[in-house]
Amino acid sequence: MSIAATSLKLPKRLKSRVERLARRSGESAHAFMVRALESQVEAEERYQAFLEDGLRADEAMQRSGLGYDADAVHAYLESRARGGKARRPRASRWRG
Repeated sequence: MSIAATSLKLPKRLKSRVERLARRSGESAHAFMVRALESQVEAEERYQAFLEDGLRADEAMQRSGLGYDADAVHAYLESRARGGKARRPRASRWRG
């Protein structure tokens, strides 16, 4: 793994919080911040991928003119979440 140095200026209150939490978890403040940054970057990457997936799905729906009734989807998901068997909703034309 190659390392790139950077400088990070923190408000004193935040730095104190980081140091306190790092001590409690038995790691250095630096390791704590690297771990926190990595976790946040991964979360943001997942969120961006989620948004892109939604945009692709919307584009496909716009092209095809097919979609799913929200009530049918919710009922399906609720049944599955309870462990029940349910038929997948069928796509239908939502525009003429």
